[in-house]
Amino acid sequence: MTKRKKICISFFLCIKKGENHPSPNFNQYVRTQGAVTDQLSRRQVRVYQLYSRTSGKHVQIQGKRVTATAEDGNMFARLFVETDTFGSRVRIRGAESGRYLCMNRKGKLVGKPNGRTRDCIFTEIVLENNYTAFQNAKYEGWYVAFTRKGRPIKASRTRENQREVHFIKRLHTGPPPFPNTDQSKHFEFIRFPATRRGSLNAK
Repeated sequence: MTKRKKICISFFLCIKKGENHPSPNFNQYVRTQGAVTDQLSRRQVRVYQLYSRTSGKHVQIQGKRVTATAEDGNMFARLFVETDTFGSRVRIRGAESGRYLCMNRKGKLVGKPNGRTRDCIFTEIVLENNYTAFQNAKYEGWYVAFTRKGRPIKASRTRENQREVHFIKRLHTGPPPFPNTDQSKHFEFIRFPATRRGSLNAK
């Protein structure tokens, strides 16, 4: 067998061998990378309200207390939602109270001043009915949920298909948050006295 034929056969075998390699599992890659906190990218922060499907009101964080009883435009209903990963994991902070929406080990929703721990991270899940559910990153299968009276539901009793875990993201109708608070101010011209050179030219 000639040297050229040996090279061709080896090349053919390499191609066939490469074809037998399994294709990469992109779903697994996205799940893995989506669970890792992004320490390098700039955080994307959105401002909106969360309208509860069951209570007909909006989620609000007042100190440690979290309810879904706020009216549209209420200052405590304005939420800062900041990204935690390149995926759909977020941290939710009350714009007025400065506290983060978190979930303790008993499945109770609480407001915490520090939202760095995993119990304060939630995965946004867009459902087929166009509602959004929020699943806790630390306690998988536990969702943010409220009763018709706007009281938090114990997360261990929640499921993705329940009305109690469904929310609509809405724009806040109140005054714009920082850093847009100065938009209403008019631009002011600063008048300087005429210089000596300017006075000579005027003559």
